[in-house]
Formats: sequence, structure tokens, C-alpha cells
Amino acid sequence: MLEEVERWLARRSWSVADRPLERILAAKRGTKVSVVLPALNEEATVGTIVSVIRRELMTEAVPLVDELVVIDSGSTDRTAEVAAAAGARVVARDAILPRIPALPGKGEVLWRSLMVTSGDVVCFVDADLRDFSADFVSGIVGPLLTDPDVAFVKAMYDRPLGDTPGQGGRVTELVARPLLNLHWPRLAGVVQPLGGEYAARRSLLERLPFPVGYGVELGLLVDALHTAGLDALAQVDVGVRKHRHQDGRALGRMAATIYRTAQVRLSRGHLVRPRLTQFERGENGFAPRTYAVDTEERPPMIEIEEYARRRDVA
Repeated sequence: MLEEVERWLARRSWSVADRPLERILAAKRGTKVSVVLPALNEEATVGTIVSVIRRELMTEAVPLVDELVVIDSGSTDRTAEVAAAAGARVVARDAILPRIPALPGKGEVLWRSLMVTSGDVVCFVDADLRDFSADFVSGIVGPLLTDPDVAFVKAMYDRPLGDTPGQGGRVTELVARPLLNLHWPRLAGVVQPLGGEYAARRSLLERLPFPVGYGVELGLLVDALHTAGLDALAQVDVGVRKHRHQDGRALGRMAATIYRTAQVRLSRGHLVRPRLTQFERGENGFAPRTYAVDTEERPPMIEIEEYARRRDVA
């Protein structure tokens, strides 16, 4: 590990216990905090997450979060209804920037969320978390409120696979971590580079391009490094993250998307063939299934006319 990374780990890696809520609230002053949950068919978990945030971080005694928004990206279940009943403002993905047709993907939702939130600090939280703790929000927002030099904070945690601790995050260990260590060794100290819980200053996020799919976490991390520098990045240990795990084929597609995101940042070139073929056993043997690998990215939000106009008015 680079000496620079060892120093970064000592200076920019914390535990949620390092910043009690009282200290965070005292440092908040006039800073506005927005929490965004991207959601697609998450009726089983989204309501509990919203309820915990409202009960523990949006009260008169603990006014840490000013805005809680669920962006529904076309759910066919009761996600929107459950989230609204729990107290979130629910916005449909396709209602945001209707001039630009929406593309499928998590990154698309996160990018559009900047248009319908107003916080100086924006905190992203996946909507499929189980046993959710408010520490996931306060832990990663805390450094941004107490340290003006920090601009981007990732949550770090243990990720069990079933009852086995530490075996989750398979795409991280097989794809993302090797890519980062080999090509961006200054990011080798990031424990959960693909984790969906992170917070950043709007002034940074609005200057970054957003890959529309699952490559968004790696893309934002790499671009934040180049835009703000290593010392502006930090991570906070928030304990254990439990969520719904995907099957191997879905992980394969995710891995291909993440590799493509890295490849674009390495060369800013084009993939020879942005497709991934996988195999499923059927009645007549193995049948090929070919999927497109996400190749779209959204430009920095500050370049979007409607967003720039809104910022001018504000």
C-alpha cells in the first residue's frame, strides 16, 4: 500500500462513534442535508428505512435531516405508497427532467435526484437495507458537517452473505478492488468502494458525470478523487449492512458494467463490443443469453440548463 494511502487511512477513516450526534448537530448550523433513497420494487424495506430516519433524525430534538426523498424508478409494487405513508416525499424518476428521456439504471436515478433536492449535503442510501440503523446516515454526514476539507464520504461495514460474516460484496472483491488497486492505487484504502451509502457536498456532485447503471459508485469515487483529491475523501464504519443479495448471473452483469466504467475512465475510448453473454441451462442444454452492458453516462448536472436555471434563482 502506498504511504500516502496509509496516511489517509489514519486521517480519514473513522467510526460512527467518533462523532456523537450532539457534535454533528452543533456543527450543522445552516447547512441543509438531503437524504435520497433510489427505489425499484422495495416495498418490503423502504418504509422501515424512511420511518427510522424520520423518527431519529428529523425531529425537533434531532433536526439533522432536512429533506427525505424517495425516487421511484418505475416500481410495479407498493414502493411509492409505502414510502409516502412512512413520511418520505416520493418523486417518480420520469417526472424529473422530462425533456431528457430516462434510461434504466441506478445511476440515472441518483443523477436526477440532484434536480429535485436542495441540500448542501446529499446522502444516498439504498432502499433494500434490512435492520437499518440511523447511523448509516449520521455516520457519513457527520464528517461533512464537522470538517470543511471533507467532500465525499463512503460508509464502510461488514457484509454478511446469509449467516456467513464478511462474504458479501463479491463483485467488490473480484472486480472493483483489483481494478482500483491496479489502476487507482490511491483508492486502495476504500473498504466498500461499491457500497450504496455515501454522502457528498452538492458542490462536488454537480460537477461529476454519473454512469447511468451499476457503475455509478465506482465512477463517482474515481472522479471525486481526480476532482477533489484524496484528502477530500473519507470513510466511516457504521457496523453491519444486510440487504437482498443477487444471483450469480446478475452479479456478472454488474461486474461487466463496473469494468466498463473503469475502462472508460482509463481510456475515454469505446468498448469493442458492449455486450455480455451468459448461459442458462434449459430443456435442450445451455442456452445463451446476451445483455447490453451500460454504456451511457449523464453529464455533470451543472451543465444541464434546467438545473443551472434553478441554481441561479436560488
